[in-house]
Amino acid sequence: MRISTFLTACAALFGTAAWADPKPSEALSSQQILPDNFKPPQVFQNTNLVRHTNLEKGYLRETVNVVIENIDSKSQDQYYLPFGAGLVDKASTLTLKVRRPNRPLNSVPSPTQFVRITLPQPLPPKSQLTLSITYHVRSTLTPLPLKINQQDKQYLLHTFSTYTPSAYPTLKQKTKLKFPTTDIPDVTGGSPDRQGSTFTYGPYNDPVPAGALEPASVRYEFTRPLIHATLLERDIEVSHWGGNLACEERYWLTNQGARLKGHFDRVQWAATQYYNPPTSALRALNVPLRAGALNPYFTDDIGNVSTSRFRSGGKEANLELKPRYPVFGGWKYSFRIGWDADLRHFLRRRLQTPDRGHVLKVPFLEGPRMGEGVSYAKVEVRVILPEGARNVRFETEVPLVGVEETLHRTFMDTVGRTTLKLTAMNLVDEARDKPLIVTYDYPFSAAFRKPMTIFLGVMAVFVTAWGIGRLDVSIAKQA
Repeated sequence: MRISTFLTACAALFGTAAWADPKPSEALSSQQILPDNFKPPQVFQNTNLVRHTNLEKGYLRETVNVVIENIDSKSQDQYYLPFGAGLVDKASTLTLKVRRPNRPLNSVPSPTQFVRITLPQPLPPKSQLTLSITYHVRSTLTPLPLKINQQDKQYLLHTFSTYTPSAYPTLKQKTKLKFPTTDIPDVTGGSPDRQGSTFTYGPYNDPVPAGALEPASVRYEFTRPLIHATLLERDIEVSHWGGNLACEERYWLTNQGARLKGHFDRVQWAATQYYNPPTSALRALNVPLRAGALNPYFTDDIGNVSTSRFRSGGKEANLELKPRYPVFGGWKYSFRIGWDADLRHFLRRRLQTPDRGHVLKVPFLEGPRMGEGVSYAKVEVRVILPEGARNVRFETEVPLVGVEETLHRTFMDTVGRTTLKLTAMNLVDEARDKPLIVTYDYPFSAAFRKPMTIFLGVMAVFVTAWGIGRLDVSIAKQA
């Protein structure tokens, strides 16, 4: 079975940006390793650069708008974007947009903390091009202090450079920071222009050489949980005979916020339920579902969790979850949720194909939608197709690090169901609802495999019972 993948303007930091139509064993083969002493050739200069840093969620979101100019005597199509030490391993989807022409770009990472951006076409000498680069970085915001009391405010420390890290000289630039509140007690490095919850460093009109840094840090209030899932396993099971799409998600959550100073006071916590003050603890999760979702459930390691509420309407459905205990900083909570949906809303038949081709369109990632955001270290999505499905292909905008096709055996299966397993790293909740399109052929003979298996099994039971009943096990008298 052949598996194909389609990537649009989203490019990966983990090696899936440049591969198309791979075999499962080649999913990680697109990384290009550069020498440790690699230095990007100085063939570009940034004529104008504006960096926007958003700190309103529990992870870092940056957008760099830059006008690049080719200062070399030859056309160039390789632009390098530097990252600080260790940030590449925590960076999420890198979205690259270019103004004129409007075509997707490719990026390939290297262990030297450079991301190579391949332009859609070589840039001629003395020509300019505007790039818009957006990426997310998880687990880089540090609580300060590291331990707080149960009802204290939580503050986060963000360390950065007022000069945007660049592999090329920059003629003009500025940096903007957006905070969730105006409570920003500590600012070191630089003299920002403060306007409410927005800081602006610059503009710096003097040329800045390549690699120049100007360290700075800010400490700001963020009395909300830092929700992080170390692992999410998502199963999507297709049943043609039942006309049902069964979804199940298994979460391993942790709160990366400040830890508790001392013991947890349950009486104090119960008293706060009446006026609902801001807290760094995770007290509830809100999971929006598609309209028509049915039979939801919420369980954890102990069993069924009754502190949940499900509301379904004509336009949307919503599952509200409340863990068994508040999840403070450093605490962990693992659970699973699941629901059913009408398959007609997600599956279409390709009438032009002789082998009963089908197209399945589902969200790659659903899960909680929280104001403080949710980050995912690893996401594994399994699409369990009917037994006998073949010629499986897929398309998704989510960058992947692993593709695998296996068999999943369940009740009354013969050879097992075709299963497509996709693995992604370092996602954030902004990737929620990005589509996953799976196409497959489902022959007419495969559709009747399970009924024939059940029929033959029942007939075998009856024949066995009839054969046993015909046996003469009586003790005859001796002549």
